[in-house]
Amino acid sequence: MSQDRPALSLVIPLYNEAESLQELHAVLTTVLGSYPDRYEVIYVDDGSTDGSFDRLEALRDADPRVTVVRLRCNQGKTVALVAGFREARGEVIVTLDADLQDDPTEIPRLLSRLDEGYDLVSGWKVDRQDPWSRRILSRLFNAVTSRMTGVDLHDLNCGFKAYRRAVVAELRLQGDLHRFIPVLAGWRGFRIAEVEVRHHPRRYGRSKYGAGRITRGFFDLLTVLLLTRYTTRPLHLFGMIGALLAAVGLGVLGYLAIGWLFGQWIGGRPLLLLAVLMVVGGMQLVSLGLLAEMIVYGSNPESPPPIDLILK
Repeated sequence: MSQDRPALSLVIPLYNEAESLQELHAVLTTVLGSYPDRYEVIYVDDGSTDGSFDRLEALRDADPRVTVVRLRCNQGKTVALVAGFREARGEVIVTLDADLQDDPTEIPRLLSRLDEGYDLVSGWKVDRQDPWSRRILSRLFNAVTSRMTGVDLHDLNCGFKAYRRAVVAELRLQGDLHRFIPVLAGWRGFRIAEVEVRHHPRRYGRSKYGAGRITRGFFDLLTVLLLTRYTTRPLHLFGMIGALLAAVGLGVLGYLAIGWLFGQWIGGRPLLLLAVLMVVGGMQLVSLGLLAEMIVYGSNPESPPPIDLILK
Protein backbone atom coordinates (compact mmCIF):
# COMPACT_ATOMS: atom_id res chain seq x y z
CA MET A 1 0.00 0.00 0.00
CA SER A 2 1.33 3.44 -0.91
CA GLN A 3 2.44 5.88 1.79
CA ASP A 4 -0.42 8.32 1.19
CA ARG A 5 -3.19 5.75 1.01
CA PRO A 6 -5.03 4.98 4.27
CA ALA A 7 -5.40 1.44 5.50
CA LEU A 8 -8.81 2.10 7.06
CA SER A 9 -11.79 4.07 5.78
CA LEU A 10 -14.78 4.98 7.94
CA VAL A 11 -17.96 5.62 5.96
CA ILE A 12 -20.65 7.42 7.94
CA PRO A 13 -23.97 8.22 6.19
CA LEU A 14 -26.13 10.79 7.93
CA TYR A 15 -29.33 12.76 7.58
CA ASN A 16 -30.09 15.67 9.94
CA GLU A 17 -27.64 14.69 12.67
CA ALA A 18 -26.01 18.10 13.28
CA GLU A 19 -26.13 17.83 17.08
CA SER A 20 -24.14 14.61 17.30
CA LEU A 21 -21.39 15.19 14.72
CA GLN A 22 -18.85 17.04 16.86
CA GLU A 23 -19.08 14.51 19.69
CA LEU A 24 -18.97 11.57 17.27
CA HIS A 25 -15.83 12.82 15.58
CA ALA A 26 -14.13 13.47 18.92
CA VAL A 27 -14.79 9.88 20.01
CA LEU A 28 -13.57 8.52 16.66
CA THR A 29 -10.36 10.51 16.95
CA THR A 30 -9.76 9.15 20.46
CA VAL A 31 -10.50 5.54 19.52
CA LEU A 32 -8.34 5.57 16.39
CA GLY A 33 -5.57 7.67 17.90
CA SER A 34 -3.55 4.52 18.59
CA TYR A 35 -4.44 2.85 15.29
CA PRO A 36 -1.11 1.81 13.73
CA ASP A 37 -2.00 2.77 10.14
CA ARG A 38 -3.41 5.87 8.51
CA TYR A 39 -7.17 6.23 8.34
CA GLU A 40 -9.78 8.49 6.78
CA VAL A 41 -13.31 9.45 7.81
CA ILE A 42 -15.88 9.92 5.06
CA TYR A 43 -19.11 11.64 6.07
CA VAL A 44 -21.93 11.40 3.54
CA ASP A 45 -24.58 14.09 4.02
CA ASP A 46 -27.77 12.64 2.56
CA GLY A 47 -29.45 15.98 1.82
CA SER A 48 -29.64 17.23 5.42
CA THR A 49 -31.63 20.40 6.13
CA ASP A 50 -30.59 21.08 9.74
CA GLY A 51 -27.13 22.52 9.21
CA SER A 52 -25.28 19.21 9.28
CA PHE A 53 -23.19 20.17 6.27
CA ASP A 54 -21.92 23.31 8.02
CA ARG A 55 -20.76 21.17 10.94
CA LEU A 56 -19.08 18.78 8.52
CA GLU A 57 -17.28 21.63 6.79
CA ALA A 58 -15.89 22.73 10.15
CA LEU A 59 -14.69 19.19 10.87
CA ARG A 60 -13.04 19.04 7.45
CA ASP A 61 -11.23 22.32 8.06
CA ALA A 62 -9.96 21.09 11.42
CA ASP A 63 -9.00 17.53 10.41
CA PRO A 64 -7.39 16.71 7.02
CA ARG A 65 -8.40 13.07 7.42
CA VAL A 66 -12.05 14.04 6.92
CA THR A 67 -13.79 13.85 3.54
CA VAL A 68 -17.31 15.24 3.16
CA VAL A 69 -19.69 14.07 0.46
CA ARG A 70 -22.96 15.96 0.08
CA LEU A 71 -25.88 14.60 -1.93
CA ARG A 72 -28.12 17.15 -3.62
CA CYS A 73 -31.24 15.75 -1.96
CA ASN A 74 -32.24 12.96 0.39
CA GLN A 75 -31.73 9.67 -1.45
CA GLY A 76 -31.77 7.12 1.35
CA LYS A 77 -29.10 5.17 3.18
CA THR A 78 -28.27 2.80 0.33
CA VAL A 79 -27.32 5.62 -2.05
CA ALA A 80 -25.38 7.37 0.72
CA LEU A 81 -23.39 4.21 1.40
CA VAL A 82 -22.62 3.74 -2.30
CA ALA A 83 -21.37 7.34 -2.47
CA GLY A 84 -19.14 6.74 0.53
CA PHE A 85 -17.82 3.44 -0.83
CA ARG A 86 -16.79 5.18 -4.04
CA GLU A 87 -14.68 7.68 -2.11
CA ALA A 88 -13.18 5.16 0.31
CA ARG A 89 -9.53 4.30 -0.37
CA GLY A 90 -8.76 1.94 2.48
CA GLU A 91 -8.33 -1.81 2.19
CA VAL A 92 -10.69 -2.13 5.17
CA ILE A 93 -13.94 -0.15 5.36
CA VAL A 94 -16.05 0.34 8.48
CA THR A 95 -19.58 1.74 8.36
CA LEU A 96 -21.53 3.13 11.31
CA ASP A 97 -24.41 5.52 11.92
CA ALA A 98 -23.89 9.13 12.99
CA ASP A 99 -26.54 9.24 15.72
CA LEU A 100 -24.16 8.02 18.52
CA GLN A 101 -26.17 4.83 19.01
CA ASP A 102 -23.31 2.81 17.48
CA ASP A 103 -20.36 2.83 19.88
CA PRO A 104 -17.09 3.73 18.07
CA THR A 105 -15.07 2.03 20.83
CA GLU A 106 -16.23 -1.29 19.31
CA ILE A 107 -14.32 -0.65 16.06
CA PRO A 108 -11.14 -2.47 17.24
CA ARG A 109 -13.24 -5.58 18.01
CA LEU A 110 -14.69 -5.56 14.50
CA LEU A 111 -11.22 -5.19 12.99
CA SER A 112 -9.82 -7.94 15.20
CA ARG A 113 -12.56 -10.31 14.07
CA LEU A 114 -11.89 -9.36 10.46
CA ASP A 115 -8.23 -10.31 10.93
CA GLU A 116 -9.31 -13.86 11.79
CA GLY A 117 -9.90 -14.49 8.10
CA TYR A 118 -13.37 -13.09 7.51
CA ASP A 119 -14.39 -10.74 4.72
CA LEU A 120 -17.33 -9.06 6.41
CA VAL A 121 -18.00 -8.66 10.13
CA SER A 122 -21.43 -7.42 11.17
CA GLY A 123 -22.37 -5.98 14.54
CA TRP A 124 -25.02 -7.58 16.71
CA LYS A 125 -26.89 -5.16 18.97
CA VAL A 126 -27.67 -7.65 21.72
CA ASP A 127 -29.11 -5.08 24.15
CA ARG A 128 -30.77 -2.81 21.63
CA GLN A 129 -31.73 0.58 23.05
CA ASP A 130 -34.73 1.36 20.86
CA PRO A 131 -38.50 1.49 21.46
CA TRP A 132 -40.10 -1.93 21.92
CA SER A 133 -41.99 -1.64 18.62
CA ARG A 134 -38.76 -1.30 16.64
CA ARG A 135 -37.14 -4.15 18.56
CA ILE A 136 -40.03 -6.50 17.78
CA LEU A 137 -40.06 -5.58 14.10
CA SER A 138 -36.29 -6.00 13.93
CA ARG A 139 -36.42 -9.47 15.45
CA LEU A 140 -39.18 -10.49 13.08
CA PHE A 141 -37.26 -9.12 10.10
CA ASN A 142 -34.05 -10.91 11.10
CA ALA A 143 -35.80 -14.21 11.79
CA VAL A 144 -37.69 -14.24 8.48
CA THR A 145 -34.70 -13.07 6.44
CA SER A 146 -32.30 -15.57 8.01
CA ARG A 147 -34.76 -18.42 7.46
CA MET A 148 -35.44 -17.54 3.83
CA THR A 149 -31.88 -16.66 2.79
CA GLY A 150 -29.88 -19.12 4.87
CA VAL A 151 -27.60 -16.38 6.30
CA ASP A 152 -27.46 -17.16 10.01
CA LEU A 153 -26.99 -13.73 11.62
CA HIS A 154 -28.89 -12.28 14.55
CA ASP A 155 -28.81 -8.67 13.32
CA LEU A 156 -28.66 -8.45 9.53
CA ASN A 157 -29.72 -4.80 9.43
CA CYS A 158 -27.07 -3.49 11.82
CA GLY A 159 -25.26 -0.60 10.11
CA PHE A 160 -22.12 -1.18 12.17
CA LYS A 161 -19.98 -3.36 9.89
CA ALA A 162 -16.39 -3.94 8.78
CA TYR A 163 -15.62 -4.95 5.19
CA ARG A 164 -12.65 -5.89 3.13
CA ARG A 165 -12.40 -3.85 -0.05
CA ALA A 166 -13.16 -6.90 -2.22
CA VAL A 167 -16.64 -7.16 -0.67
CA VAL A 168 -17.49 -3.54 -1.38
CA ALA A 169 -16.14 -3.84 -4.93
CA GLU A 170 -18.60 -6.64 -5.75
CA LEU A 171 -21.68 -5.21 -4.04
CA ARG A 172 -24.37 -3.83 -6.33
CA LEU A 173 -26.72 -1.83 -4.14
CA GLN A 174 -29.96 -0.10 -5.07
CA GLY A 175 -33.25 0.80 -3.43
CA ASP A 176 -33.00 -0.18 0.24
CA LEU A 177 -30.76 -3.20 -0.23
CA HIS A 178 -28.30 -1.98 2.42
CA ARG A 179 -30.37 -4.06 4.87
CA PHE A 180 -29.34 -7.21 3.01
CA ILE A 181 -25.62 -6.60 2.51
CA PRO A 182 -24.64 -9.80 4.42
CA VAL A 183 -27.00 -11.80 2.19
CA LEU A 184 -25.56 -10.32 -1.00
CA ALA A 185 -22.00 -10.84 0.27
CA GLY A 186 -22.74 -14.42 1.29
CA TRP A 187 -24.19 -15.10 -2.15
CA ARG A 188 -20.84 -14.05 -3.64
CA GLY A 189 -19.06 -16.54 -1.37
CA PHE A 190 -17.51 -14.11 1.12
CA ARG A 191 -16.88 -15.28 4.69
CA ILE A 192 -19.18 -13.56 7.19
CA ALA A 193 -18.99 -13.28 10.97
CA GLU A 194 -20.86 -11.46 13.72
CA VAL A 195 -19.66 -9.60 16.82
CA GLU A 196 -21.72 -8.43 19.78
CA VAL A 197 -21.58 -4.63 20.05
CA ARG A 198 -22.89 -2.09 22.54
CA HIS A 199 -25.86 0.03 21.55
CA HIS A 200 -26.85 3.35 23.12
CA PRO A 201 -30.18 5.19 23.31
CA ARG A 202 -30.68 8.02 20.85
CA ARG A 203 -29.67 11.30 22.49
CA TYR A 204 -30.38 13.81 19.74
CA GLY A 205 -33.11 14.14 17.14
CA ARG A 206 -35.39 11.28 16.21
CA SER A 207 -35.34 8.17 14.07
CA LYS A 208 -35.68 8.71 10.32
CA TYR A 209 -37.47 5.39 9.73
CA GLY A 210 -41.24 5.04 9.84
CA ALA A 211 -43.80 2.28 9.46
CA GLY A 212 -43.42 2.39 5.68
CA ARG A 213 -40.13 0.50 5.92
CA ILE A 214 -42.11 -2.69 6.73
CA THR A 215 -43.70 -2.81 3.28
CA ARG A 216 -40.46 -1.77 1.58
CA GLY A 217 -38.55 -4.40 3.52
CA PHE A 218 -40.91 -7.15 2.34
CA PHE A 219 -40.50 -6.24 -1.31
CA ASP A 220 -36.75 -5.78 -0.86
CA LEU A 221 -36.57 -9.29 0.57
CA LEU A 222 -38.32 -10.63 -2.54
CA THR A 223 -35.84 -8.68 -4.67
CA VAL A 224 -32.88 -10.17 -2.82
CA LEU A 225 -34.26 -13.69 -3.14
CA LEU A 226 -34.66 -13.19 -6.89
CA LEU A 227 -31.17 -11.69 -7.24
CA THR A 228 -29.40 -14.34 -5.21
CA ARG A 229 -31.26 -17.45 -6.37
CA TYR A 230 -32.68 -16.88 -9.81
CA THR A 231 -30.62 -14.21 -11.58
CA THR A 232 -28.85 -16.79 -13.75
CA ARG A 233 -31.63 -19.38 -13.76
CA PRO A 234 -34.99 -17.58 -14.13
CA LEU A 235 -36.65 -20.68 -15.56
CA HIS A 236 -36.34 -22.33 -12.14
CA LEU A 237 -38.65 -19.66 -10.73
CA PHE A 238 -41.10 -19.01 -13.55
CA GLY A 239 -41.08 -22.65 -14.63
CA MET A 240 -41.82 -23.89 -11.11
CA ILE A 241 -44.75 -21.51 -10.64
CA GLY A 242 -46.04 -22.08 -14.16
CA ALA A 243 -45.81 -25.86 -13.91
CA LEU A 244 -47.65 -25.79 -10.59
CA LEU A 245 -50.46 -23.65 -12.01
CA ALA A 246 -50.76 -25.80 -15.12
CA ALA A 247 -50.78 -29.01 -13.08
CA VAL A 248 -53.58 -27.75 -10.82
CA GLY A 249 -55.52 -26.52 -13.86
CA LEU A 250 -55.15 -29.88 -15.61
CA GLY A 251 -56.28 -31.66 -12.44
CA VAL A 252 -59.43 -29.52 -12.30
CA LEU A 253 -60.08 -30.14 -16.00
CA GLY A 254 -59.72 -33.88 -15.40
CA TYR A 255 -62.25 -33.68 -12.59
CA LEU A 256 -64.68 -31.79 -14.81
CA ALA A 257 -64.14 -34.23 -17.67
CA ILE A 258 -65.09 -37.17 -15.46
CA GLY A 259 -68.25 -35.35 -14.46
CA TRP A 260 -69.05 -34.62 -18.09
CA LEU A 261 -68.70 -38.33 -18.95
CA PHE A 262 -71.35 -39.06 -16.33
CA GLY A 263 -73.77 -36.55 -17.81
CA GLN A 264 -72.98 -33.42 -15.83
CA TRP A 265 -73.24 -30.09 -17.70
CA ILE A 266 -69.98 -28.17 -17.25
CA GLY A 267 -70.24 -25.51 -19.99
CA GLY A 268 -71.50 -22.80 -17.65
CA ARG A 269 -69.43 -23.65 -14.58
CA PRO A 270 -66.94 -20.92 -13.48
CA LEU A 271 -64.58 -23.70 -12.43
CA LEU A 272 -64.03 -24.57 -16.09
CA LEU A 273 -62.95 -21.01 -16.93
CA LEU A 274 -60.65 -20.93 -13.91
CA ALA A 275 -59.01 -24.22 -14.88
CA VAL A 276 -58.42 -23.08 -18.47
CA LEU A 277 -57.00 -19.79 -17.20
CA MET A 278 -54.61 -21.63 -14.89
CA VAL A 279 -53.35 -23.89 -17.68
CA VAL A 280 -52.86 -21.00 -20.10
CA GLY A 281 -51.23 -18.84 -17.42
CA GLY A 282 -48.92 -21.67 -16.43
CA MET A 283 -47.81 -22.18 -20.02
CA GLN A 284 -47.15 -18.46 -20.39
CA LEU A 285 -45.00 -18.41 -17.25
CA VAL A 286 -42.94 -21.35 -18.51
CA SER A 287 -42.49 -19.57 -21.85
CA LEU A 288 -41.47 -16.39 -20.01
CA GLY A 289 -38.88 -18.38 -18.06
CA LEU A 290 -37.45 -19.83 -21.27
CA LEU A 291 -37.19 -16.37 -22.84
CA ALA A 292 -35.48 -15.07 -19.69
CA GLU A 293 -32.98 -17.96 -19.86
CA MET A 294 -32.16 -17.02 -23.46
CA ILE A 295 -31.64 -13.37 -22.46
CA VAL A 296 -29.39 -14.31 -19.53
CA TYR A 297 -27.38 -16.73 -21.65
CA GLY A 298 -26.93 -14.22 -24.45
CA SER A 299 -25.88 -11.32 -22.22
CA ASN A 300 -22.52 -10.80 -20.56
CA PRO A 301 -22.74 -10.75 -16.74
CA GLU A 302 -21.51 -7.52 -15.17
CA SER A 303 -20.27 -9.05 -11.92
CA PRO A 304 -17.02 -11.05 -11.91
CA PRO A 305 -16.92 -14.70 -10.79
CA PRO A 306 -16.35 -15.11 -7.03
CA ILE A 307 -12.70 -16.17 -7.30
CA ASP A 308 -11.01 -16.41 -3.90
CA LEU A 309 -7.51 -17.56 -4.85
CA ILE A 310 -5.48 -18.59 -7.88
CA LEU A 311 -2.36 -20.71 -7.43
CA LYS A 312 0.00 -21.15 -10.38
